[in-house]
Amino acid sequence: MGWVRVIEGLDPQTRHQDILRITAGYEFPWDYQRSLEFALFRTYCVPSISELLARTGEFEHRPQKRYDDTALLMGELVEHGYDSERGRESLRNINRMHGRYAISNDDMLYVLSTFVYDPIDWIDRYGWRRLHPHERLASYHFYRQVGIRMGIKDIPDSYQEFHRFKMDYERKHFVYSDDNHRIGTYTLRLFQSWYPAALERPVAAAVYALIDERMATAFGFPAGSARVRAVAEAGLRARSGIVRRLPKRRVSAGSGDPKNRTYPGYPAGYCPRDLGVERAQRPLDA
Repeated sequence: MGWVRVIEGLDPQTRHQDILRITAGYEFPWDYQRSLEFALFRTYCVPSISELLARTGEFEHRPQKRYDDTALLMGELVEHGYDSERGRESLRNINRMHGRYAISNDDMLYVLSTFVYDPIDWIDRYGWRRLHPHERLASYHFYRQVGIRMGIKDIPDSYQEFHRFKMDYERKHFVYSDDNHRIGTYTLRLFQSWYPAALERPVAAAVYALIDERMATAFGFPAGSARVRAVAEAGLRARSGIVRRLPKRRVSAGSGDPKNRTYPGYPAGYCPRDLGVERAQRPLDA
């Protein structure tokens, strides 16, 4: 619990970058990565978001690269800070890519909210300990500042208000569309590609079991098995039981993971500006 004592002594508003770096890089690196995978997956339940992704063709033709670009750019912000040299370069790249398309402010705001609350929900369910209140507030303050630097407007002024926005948005916008189903299927295939071919069906069954009913309906996916969900959750909690007994992590497992599939050895030899949609591509008509 050594890092918890450090977190207790930090102000979540003014030291949110330090707190989130500890949470994501030292305390819960595996959980944070898995939760953000499901957070991105969740955003594809919104037809206006999935329609744009379907139109670009990026998830159909380069799903692993799109996943890696997003994970690494956000990881750069967490690991180095949004006002660091690498952080500013990452934000310029993110803004450049988003600027190619007509994306509504509310869609951008919703995606931002998933980065705050989906990791919190995941870690509360499956993490080796519950998050400290400072960690929850730090996540909100961190991504609020990221959103401001992305030009996102009307970001709610409190943790609770932003959470209400997320819940209301999902109730209103999570509806089935063919594009949802298409992008959801491409993403499921990506998840399956990370494991041996013999595990394709079990991986799909686990994904169906771990997403909620609203997501399954929006994707047009079959309802998950309660039995598979129980087994998957038992496995996640058993893993957390093991992690709880490990010594305090002293080296961050943040953006420097050399096992990245698209950029082997990252970050050696790479800069944030090297990531993302190729500059040579022409913007699509809005």
